[in-house]
Amino acid sequence: MISPASLYTAGKSLKKTKLSSIFFLFSITPSSPFSSSCKTHQNVHQTPLSEPPPVPKKVPSEVSAHGVTWQDPYHWMKQTNDPDFINYLHQEISYADAFMDDTKTLQQSLYSEMIARIPSKISTPPERWGPWFYYQYIPEGKEYPVLCRKLATEKNGWVQTVLNYVMKELWNVQILLDWNEIAEQYGYVHVGTCRVSPNHNYLAFTLDITGAERFMLQVKNLSNGVLENLRVDDVVSLAWAQDGCMLFYTVSDENQRPHRVHYCKMGQNPINKFTLYTETDSSFCVDITSTKDGKFITVYVIDATNPQGVLHKVHRRIPGVQYFLEHHHGFFYALTNQLPRGNNILSTGNYYLIRCRVQDVQEAKWETIVVPSEDISIHDMDIFNEHLVLFLNRNGVPQICSIKLPVDDCFKKEMKIDDLNPWYFPLPSDLCEIVPGSNHDFKSSQYRAVISSPVIPDVIVDYDMSRHTFSIVHQDVVLDNNTSSKSKSCSITCKRDGFEFLNTRSEGSEDVIYNEGQKWSNFSDAYCCEKREVVSYDGTRIPLTILYSHKAHHKGQSPGLLQGYGAYGQVLDKSWSADRLSLLDRGWVVAFADVRGGGGADPSWHKSGSGLYKSNSIADFVSCAEYLIREGYVHKYQLGAFGGSAGGLLVGAVVNSHPQLFRAVILKVPFLDICNTLLDPSLPLTVLDYEEFGNPQIQSQFQSIFSYSPYDNVPTGVCCPAMLVTASFNDSRVGVWEPAKWVAKVRENACPDCSRAVILKTDMKGGHFGEGGLYSQCEESAYEYAFLVKAMGLMDTDCK
Repeated sequence: MISPASLYTAGKSLKKTKLSSIFFLFSITPSSPFSSSCKTHQNVHQTPLSEPPPVPKKVPSEVSAHGVTWQDPYHWMKQTNDPDFINYLHQEISYADAFMDDTKTLQQSLYSEMIARIPSKISTPPERWGPWFYYQYIPEGKEYPVLCRKLATEKNGWVQTVLNYVMKELWNVQILLDWNEIAEQYGYVHVGTCRVSPNHNYLAFTLDITGAERFMLQVKNLSNGVLENLRVDDVVSLAWAQDGCMLFYTVSDENQRPHRVHYCKMGQNPINKFTLYTETDSSFCVDITSTKDGKFITVYVIDATNPQGVLHKVHRRIPGVQYFLEHHHGFFYALTNQLPRGNNILSTGNYYLIRCRVQDVQEAKWETIVVPSEDISIHDMDIFNEHLVLFLNRNGVPQICSIKLPVDDCFKKEMKIDDLNPWYFPLPSDLCEIVPGSNHDFKSSQYRAVISSPVIPDVIVDYDMSRHTFSIVHQDVVLDNNTSSKSKSCSITCKRDGFEFLNTRSEGSEDVIYNEGQKWSNFSDAYCCEKREVVSYDGTRIPLTILYSHKAHHKGQSPGLLQGYGAYGQVLDKSWSADRLSLLDRGWVVAFADVRGGGGADPSWHKSGSGLYKSNSIADFVSCAEYLIREGYVHKYQLGAFGGSAGGLLVGAVVNSHPQLFRAVILKVPFLDICNTLLDPSLPLTVLDYEEFGNPQIQSQFQSIFSYSPYDNVPTGVCCPAMLVTASFNDSRVGVWEPAKWVAKVRENACPDCSRAVILKTDMKGGHFGEGGLYSQCEESAYEYAFLVKAMGLMDTDCK
């Protein structure tokens, strides 16, 4: 069993597909200072608005908890089928259109820049699994990817197959799934999970066609391309048995909590479905997966060769204890945060690597293999026939290493990672993010990873764990297309460098073989990526990544955008984004605050910014904003903030407590009405979110939540920043009423002039993650950037 936070890496999360892009330079000079008077937005309204902002109706409603009573006149918006509410959302859409009308030319210019950076052919390199090479590509002019495979025949060999792929010999390519066809049929597409069966005969996938994340399961027979006579709603996770015919899947309840495991067998007519396990505790959800070698299914543990056999419990349930299980040659390996030697007291959050023989799992005869050291924590693992791969964090820096298997089963002492003679994968010194590839093949000695940073477009690297070599197999292409006649700069500067490696060698480790001729695109000559530590109110040092153009940035004069998230232990995405160049080349600074509550050097970073300690993440964000101003990275009155989903809670709370700190704010599907939401356990994911934010049914936790809840703490009679707030009507993670209520209350409480620069833009057909298509994403970014330019009073500068 797993905890809710590990299954929903952010019940309120926001992920977007990245695109490549490039742009040209504009100089900037702030057109007006920010002040506490209503001159705050004196340059925001370039075109006077003839109509005032919409005013929704107010219905008396009283809420009480723990002896505290407060009024909520917008509580009625929770009834999303109320015609008055739908009408109000459309009124807000019209008002947002009117507000942004004078930015249409700028939006088109930004959009043109972004799509000009996108290569006509976008694809992933083939990855071998069994007799097939699997890959994805986006057809020219299309929004979504296509999943394909191609037979890796002995006659052609690997090299020739790759060459054929590059030359687009599509006559022998099999299309497995085309997202574009689904989008054309239903108007919306979100594929949650794809699983090819171990025998490569079936493709099981989950599909959302409304945006509500109620995924339906479908299975495609890859031998004839026909969908099986099987459709199951509300499916979350999938796992195939070793025979490639038995499929296991989890189903969610009415609150979208995965609570039941079913299985069915392909090739039968009709396909019968059976229930394997039901989780009755509403504070837990159930996930299902298979071990890398395919020999076990993990809910509890099921023998994949006898999937209708007995369920074996790996460990008795202890609140807060997590186990992540793999199998290798008769041993179960597990990452766990429980202290070794059977101690039931939780650790400070660090993970240990333990193992036991399969036949001993019922007696829980676990032995500890690796314990964390003072400077290294373990975050994840993967396992292959001859190697164990560990994802680590060494003094705040991400690393990966491989350890040769099998581990000597004669030792009886606990060991540190370096005692096992690891090979640390060579990584760029300015790395910010490592993402594992699919790595399906248990027998492979190669490990594929995607590495990225704000100045390095995504690089796909294959690491040979046997030979200790690496190969760069692909890097995202950034086209040098300077399409605007208004350009005031030369084209982007890109250099081709070899790896400048992190110091990853440990004492006694084998030498690393560095491949000659390995090059990757690096934009560090054009853009500076600085890593700083900001001292928060209590002395804690907060990592802050600061990105700007060498040429366009002007110390103390540039506008800036600070991004934050700070929840669920999720690391803030700082990978490459080509769209972002449209801001950087206009002189903007873009900064990323890794506040407490998000991912950090060890799990304690998450704990220190969640639950009763959530105020820490809010204070951290304020400290980072003040640092950018104090150190001259941005103009004092030209700083903006961005927060999506649970990050919207963070930024919304800061806007309340420090309304003068930001000139402009973007809140995307923001979690703003946290107190009311968590007081209603009937809402999707609410009970699961108690682990992250606390349970307001408990008085101390209610007091903490109520003290920072953005909707419940909107100040009265103050000037607020310009705000773009987005919502999605079918959002099941953050109710569409939350941003709507927030906007209505801000308009009611703030000064009338300021509130005119607060707009609400609702996607009436989408869900939490938006449409996510290649070109629609560019449109969305162009709209947001145009809002920022207008809100900063820079329209005249940008349009010259």
